[in-house]
Amino acid sequence: MVNQMKNMDSETIHTICEQLRPLHQVKKDTFSKYNVKRGLRNADGTGVMAGITRLGNVHGYLLNEGEREPIEGKLTYRGIDLYDLLYAFEHENRFGFGEVGYLLLSGSLPTREQLSHFTAMIGEARALPDNFTEDMIMRAPSPDIMNKLASATLALYSYDPTPDDISTENILRQGIGLMAKFPVIISHAYQARRRYFEGKSMFLHEPDPKLSTAENILRLIRPDGSFTDDEAKLLDRCLIIHAEHGGGNNSAFTAHVVSSSGTDTYSAIAAAVGSLKGPRHGGANLKVVQMFDDIKAHVTDWSDQDAVYQYLLRILAGEAGDHSGLIYGMGHAIYTLSDPRAVSLKAAARPLAEKKGYLDEFNLIETVERLTPAAFAESRGMDSKVMCANVDLYSGLVYKMLGIPQEMFTPLFATARIVGWIAHRMEEVAFGGRIIRPAYKAVSKSAPYIPIDERG
Repeated sequence: MVNQMKNMDSETIHTICEQLRPLHQVKKDTFSKYNVKRGLRNADGTGVMAGITRLGNVHGYLLNEGEREPIEGKLTYRGIDLYDLLYAFEHENRFGFGEVGYLLLSGSLPTREQLSHFTAMIGEARALPDNFTEDMIMRAPSPDIMNKLASATLALYSYDPTPDDISTENILRQGIGLMAKFPVIISHAYQARRRYFEGKSMFLHEPDPKLSTAENILRLIRPDGSFTDDEAKLLDRCLIIHAEHGGGNNSAFTAHVVSSSGTDTYSAIAAAVGSLKGPRHGGANLKVVQMFDDIKAHVTDWSDQDAVYQYLLRILAGEAGDHSGLIYGMGHAIYTLSDPRAVSLKAAARPLAEKKGYLDEFNLIETVERLTPAAFAESRGMDSKVMCANVDLYSGLVYKMLGIPQEMFTPLFATARIVGWIAHRMEEVAFGGRIIRPAYKAVSKSAPYIPIDERG
């Protein structure tokens, strides 16, 4: 990685930093301008205000006389609608994750030449350092790939000639290096897991610098390295919709918090990986898959809507599923009528489900999506419940149809979201200003110290 850091296209790095400069020249009165005060809970109960961001915006409702008014969800990257990005890439029949990465990192859409330099730079940075797979992945394989991704990220600190430099230029170089290497790390970690925990053969392929991120992932995890263009384009769509989701999601906020301490990029990104692993965040897609496995095992006729509905009531009552009382993949803190990520995935998933023989499973998911709001309202004693599918409802089926193992679901999420993490880190370092220190109210009572021999 040392040589790769030195050989990165300095002109491209400089261009991106110049595009960022006006965005990072934020005066001290910015928070006052937007009436933002860190630490105050939002009036609508969606969270505690932690700052402002120019990266992503999640819009899912309007406030009307203090009440939420449901609307169709909208997700923007640097102000550009996710739907517009996806339509453009599909219309032009090309991969878009690299362009989205450039947009989030620089604040601007790239020219054709800028995109070419950027994707070439990522391609050249994909290879792991000499013996890294053997020393950092194979010698200590992990049953959970996310843990190995976090430890490998920290290990890359040792291969960086300037690991603690927190200038925008250096963070960008480090970020591009990590973005390039994540697909290789998770793929090699998966192969090590197969070998040491499942007793199966390993297939260690080297990344191809000329291929896109989606193409490289499929090439790296499949024994023969083969894939179709349609498969790679669908995976590319998955990466695009997972790349960023505003500063309020748990892992992006983690990147902000850790970055605000002045620490290095590898520590900040490893912390974000740890956050994403949790089943209440990135690990939720696995919970969705497990829930549907349970539904399919207990509902004989998947097309029987009444039987599905009754089983959903049992899940909500804590009598079925994992007994948590939750229907995973449904509902969101911000989105009300629709989650644009779920809408986008669903539209792409149906044709593949028809082609690969998964239409019954697709229809079951669609049935759960349609029936859950009514089941939730009945279970909780409400007149009605506005609730939409979130991105996790359909992502598991998409990955399954692509032949991607469940162990790779959340690592793939991380491979996409690192783009947002790096952009948020640069934003925090550039104008965060002070360390993020949340306040807690102590509720313990004063107590005297009791000598050890007098304790009962």
